[in-house]
Amino acid sequence: NAVECVAHVGVDYANQLWFDLASHSVVAENSKMDWDLAFECAPNGWQVRLNYSRLMRAHRTGQNDITLPTDTSGYGNTWKIDLPNGRPDSMAIGNWRTDHPIVVLDMGYNVAGLPMGLRKLQVMSVSPSSFEFRTSAVDGSDVQSFTVQKDPARSYAYFSFANGGTVIIAPPLGTYDMVFTQYTHQFYAPDPVIAYLVTGTVDGFSGMRVAKIIGDFTSVTLADTLNNPFSTQEDVIGYDWKTYSFQTSEYTINTNFIYIVQTRAGYFFKLHFIDFYDDQGQRGSPKFELIPL
Repeated sequence: NAVECVAHVGVDYANQLWFDLASHSVVAENSKMDWDLAFECAPNGWQVRLNYSRLMRAHRTGQNDITLPTDTSGYGNTWKIDLPNGRPDSMAIGNWRTDHPIVVLDMGYNVAGLPMGLRKLQVMSVSPSSFEFRTSAVDGSDVQSFTVQKDPARSYAYFSFANGGTVIIAPPLGTYDMVFTQYTHQFYAPDPVIAYLVTGTVDGFSGMRVAKIIGDFTSVTLADTLNNPFSTQEDVIGYDWKTYSFQTSEYTINTNFIYIVQTRAGYFFKLHFIDFYDDQGQRGSPKFELIPL
């Protein structure tokens, strides 16, 4: 039998909800304002990610002294985002290990839609247990050094500038499968290329695999994955299970978009979305049906 699940991201899309399919429950919740950077925790991990839920961006300065002022006026559309596929070659900061670039961070937008300003970052080193980095204001003042300890129980350790240190965001690996959140998507058509916040589902580096099938929910079985292979990209489920109409200013749900998920533990589920509105008609509450296979 199908279990009906709801994730209340909120009318302003402020919440990030970490969801476990086996218990069909939200196991952790945080505001998208609670963190800025994420550091990969595997012993050989080196990736540094931006908060995709705030439209954060990064730009290499070409400078080699963080105390010098940086002029960002000519950056235009050459800023980079972390693409939502989650691949190491699709990150804004990129592979910093050879040249340790000084990058300007556009801190994105707060829940009210106001810009949060700029900050400079230079990742200095990574070891099996920690990252070292430093940061400054854009004019080169206020240089601070930080260490983020890797957490073997998690995919990423999260850092908050407002907090001045590490914050607990993601629950431990194996306790969740997917995250309901806003995230930054790159649209390529129509030109120009534009980065835009969408609301949907990402894997949260949980280790799950997803096959997307278009069909009838009741009749989809595990055998359907033979023609629709599993993907480990972060945004396979993504946001396009709903369609926005500029005529009616409303979302409609593509209920024939079916997702077969294999969790990190090896269990299979199928799910599809049936609503984006709560009982009061407020947006931001993805509702989906879930069946173990």
